[in-house]
Amino acid sequence: MIFQSDSRRIPHGFPSAVQHAINETMDKSQQRIPTNLRALLILETLANAGRAMTPTELGAEIGLPKPTVHRLCTTLEGEGFLVREPHDGRLRPALRARTLADGLQIASRTEILRRLVLKSVAGKIGETCNLAAPATSGMIYLDRVDTPWPLRFQLPVGTEVPFHCTASGKLFLSTYGNRALESVVGSLDLTPEGPNCATTPDELRRRLDQVREAGYSWDNEEFMAGMIAFAVPIHDRAGRFIAALAFHAPAQRISFEAGRAHVPTLMEGAARMEQLLFSEH
Repeated sequence: MIFQSDSRRIPHGFPSAVQHAINETMDKSQQRIPTNLRALLILETLANAGRAMTPTELGAEIGLPKPTVHRLCTTLEGEGFLVREPHDGRLRPALRARTLADGLQIASRTEILRRLVLKSVAGKIGETCNLAAPATSGMIYLDRVDTPWPLRFQLPVGTEVPFHCTASGKLFLSTYGNRALESVVGSLDLTPEGPNCATTPDELRRRLDQVREAGYSWDNEEFMAGMIAFAVPIHDRAGRFIAALAFHAPAQRISFEAGRAHVPTLMEGAARMEQLLFSEH
């Protein structure tokens, strides 16, 4: 987003009090850009311009007062994000800004490769596949690829689902040791969701023991009536759980045992994602 400044002032002859009030309003409008966004807008403006710029040009493009832009540019220059051209003093991105841009580009490529794996897994299984990670009070969907079937459960990216009754949530809970798990389970609201949902700590612990033993997790109409799901873990280099690769489907289209037969495909996809995310090369 580009913020345009308005450098117009009230013509000479207006009462000074009126002119002061209107000019003050304009100054406040310029200050509406959040403080923590201003330095990023300077870098973004330079990137979009594709050329070195003076602080005055940057201020005019973004819509910030000259003193503010000069102060921010001095800070960015001192921290190694900007450097001045020796012949005219114009600013261009320096090493830290270029390193930041390169890192973001790599992250974007990784996301593309991750989605290609997710699409491949979804294509092989023929059902909706998703990637979910633990959040504050449940698992949050980071990405998904929908099944082509018209009958499907809609759980869009950004949806947060409970820990205790979902395949990905139970998979995450199963990574806790017994002592820590006691505290976690004791703090959960075991709301009955689907018809087969665990609603007591003892029952939930029993199901988590089964998940640990199997190495993958499942949801047999625990979260929603008529829905099954299976999930496998994705680990970082240290072997820590970071996300779950899962699929879900209507039980009327695929039985629970038929769904279990797709677990090896999920495992292959998770291994591929780990390679993409954490390979040294």
